[in-house]
Amino acid sequence: MDKTTWIGVILGIIAVVLGMILKGVGIGVLVNPAAVMIIIVGTVASVLIAFPVSEVKRIPKILSVIFKERETLQMSQIINQFADWAQLARKEGLLSLEVRINEINDPFLKNGLSLAVDGQSADYIRDVLNEEIDAMEERHQSAAQIFSQAGTYAPSLGVLGAVIGLIAALGNMSDINALGEAISAAFVATMLGIFTGYVLWHPFANKLKRKSKIEAKHKRMMIEGILSILEGESPRVIEQKLSSYLPGKERKEFLEEGSMES
Repeated sequence: MDKTTWIGVILGIIAVVLGMILKGVGIGVLVNPAAVMIIIVGTVASVLIAFPVSEVKRIPKILSVIFKERETLQMSQIINQFADWAQLARKEGLLSLEVRINEINDPFLKNGLSLAVDGQSADYIRDVLNEEIDAMEERHQSAAQIFSQAGTYAPSLGVLGAVIGLIAALGNMSDINALGEAISAAFVATMLGIFTGYVLWHPFANKLKRKSKIEAKHKRMMIEGILSILEGESPRVIEQKLSSYLPGKERKEFLEEGSMES
């Protein structure tokens, strides 16, 4: 479970609800089927028009990425793993890593190490794995674009909902009380559009982009680790090289821990 996504969504809802209460606005005004229809159904319709079916069908899977945290090894753990493999390869040869391939759960790392054990050149391995990263980033970018566009459509549809509500209100000018309620209901659509656009859809797009960058960084570090083993570099050199992918403080702690163990 991605705690930050859940906490953010919950805090966003609480902020709006408490804000309404503090302003003396009844929560009942949110029960507005017309506004929900215009914003939610309208946004869905806009996304369906803007994107091909093959990409829209991926939305449930994309949402699971946003709300779930993938169980992956920490970067420091990956570095230690490469150091162990390098030690084994230097002692028993590169082919000794073949028995370790079946223990790897990450398909990208498994494929890269298999290519190295099979005797492929460093340039070939780098090209193949970089192509895989590029394809992954393109998929992630298209997924983020769906939510980014939804975040653009929703506030505009909120204005449309307000206009429709005001048209209906102006048709009932004789009853002041009914006119006030109608105008209030008209702006509920605007509020829902802004809320969904800037509290949900745009942040969802940003979360996908950040997760994509982190995953790409992990994979590029794996490429360097695989090629370092292929070139026969020592475990210590590999640790020094791959630790450059760690944040500053974490890198310092990792290197200090490594020097103490050695």
